[in-house]
Amino acid sequence: MDALEGKLAQLIQVSGKLRAENIQLRQELAHALSSNRQYGDKMESAKARLEKLLIALPEDQP
Repeated sequence: MDALEGKLAQLIQVSGKLRAENIQLRQELAHALSSNRQYGDKMESAKARLEKLLIALPEDQP
């Protein structure tokens, strides 16, 4: 019976550690997704500015 109680205590401990790690990973994922959205917005903004500059450039005429 003591062995079973020990195994159960070990399982509870491992479960708690995994739960805490899962919470940490979810927070890291949320941060990464947010950063990714911000970088995507910056890329779109830069793309729009470059397209605007390209339109404003004079065309080469032979």
